[in-house]
Amino acid sequence: MRLSEVMTIVIAFHGSGARTFKDFYRLTVLPDWRKAFPNLVSYNRFVELMPWCLMLLCCFLNTRKGEVTGLAFIDSTPIEVCHPARAHAHKVFKHQVGWGKSSTGWKFGFKLHLIINARGELLAFKLTPANADDRKPVPEMTEG
Repeated sequence: MRLSEVMTIVIAFHGSGARTFKDFYRLTVLPDWRKAFPNLVSYNRFVELMPWCLMLLCCFLNTRKGEVTGLAFIDSTPIEVCHPARAHAHKVFKHQVGWGKSSTGWKFGFKLHLIINARGELLAFKLTPANADDRKPVPEMTEG
């Protein structure tokens, strides 16, 4: 599979409303999308390919930025890579993730920091380990 195909499926998952990626891939992609993606791989192999497209997804996201309108909002949200009970066995993003605590409890994964304008357009973003302080990436994100 090409990385562009991996990116397309990952982006489609986030717009699908599916609860888990595994269900989305096994119940939607494998049975229904084989014509569009003739070189589909198994779910396990796809999960191994996903980290390779992370940088490309970030580059793509940079091309989708809006314009500064004067008023901006900044916030962060945790992105879990697995259930906390399975964190000890997690290998996909092994050296990029961390433990963090949010208002809903402990999370193992990343923290996505976003700045959006009054129209809801993305101005800046940064992905950090879940244990990063929310204030730390702000100076770099607000430059320019």
